[in-house]
Amino acid sequence: MKIIISEKEANNRLDIFLSTYLKESRNLISKNIKSGDILVNKNKVKAGYLLKINDEITYENLKDETLVEAEELDLEILYEDNDIIVVNKPSGMVVHPGNGNKKGTLVNGLMAHTKNLSNSSGNDRCGIVHRIDKDTSGVLLVAKNNKSHKILSDGFKNKTIKRKYIALVHGIIDTNKGKIVAPIGRSKIDRKKMCVTDENSKSAITYFTVLERFNNSSLVELELETGRTHQIRVHMKYINHPVVNDSVYSNKKVINDYGQLLHAAYLGFNHPITNEFLEFETPLPKEFIETMEKFKNL
Repeated sequence: MKIIISEKEANNRLDIFLSTYLKESRNLISKNIKSGDILVNKNKVKAGYLLKINDEITYENLKDETLVEAEELDLEILYEDNDIIVVNKPSGMVVHPGNGNKKGTLVNGLMAHTKNLSNSSGNDRCGIVHRIDKDTSGVLLVAKNNKSHKILSDGFKNKTIKRKYIALVHGIIDTNKGKIVAPIGRSKIDRKKMCVTDENSKSAITYFTVLERFNNSSLVELELETGRTHQIRVHMKYINHPVVNDSVYSNKKVINDYGQLLHAAYLGFNHPITNEFLEFETPLPKEFIETMEKFKNL
């Protein structure tokens, strides 16, 4: 198929133009541009290529190699209407399919639960507006249509959506409240890990309040102003109070395979359509409490 760019269409990014023109997700368009299945003037270009008058875009059938299967899973739905779903994700569940995780993810379960999910982030991330780590439990917000997805995504960017976490961290934190301001970027040593760095990083701000102190640990409530990958785990390591049972960001002993003791306990946001302010809280999981008690008795 062929598209000739007019004067009106010029100066748009290739990926944004095609996403609107073809009514496909930007993620899918970008994948096909990167693979060379979408060409401009018979040449491979980048997704951010700025279109010019009379540019010739050619493509055949767009390839979406990510086929996500619907899978009946036991999901704890806290709330659902025509526009959103609020889920209490268990520790150990991956949010969306990726390398090595094609089944058993939250997206697999959501696709079996409903056929109405946003696809603006790609078919492998249907409905997913934000993520929490595999071994982090707690409240997660899902969009059932692209309009809601856009509004909620903007809410996260504009910091109007409130998130609070509970974590057990190593050591006694002396101050009752604190603010961690430290930019986060990918580690040069291990590309799978994040770290506090000034190179190729983004600003990151975390607030913490000590809820309770034990012999060798502190139970804290954490509030995110920004939402960087692994932010809480990286920031707590940075102040020398890594999250208990974190096998990636702590060099302390891991006492079982439950995962880091980090729970997304609270989510507050304006409904994307009605604008009603909604709040959801979930208690600490039984396994979290059992692991915490076991650690305290070591």
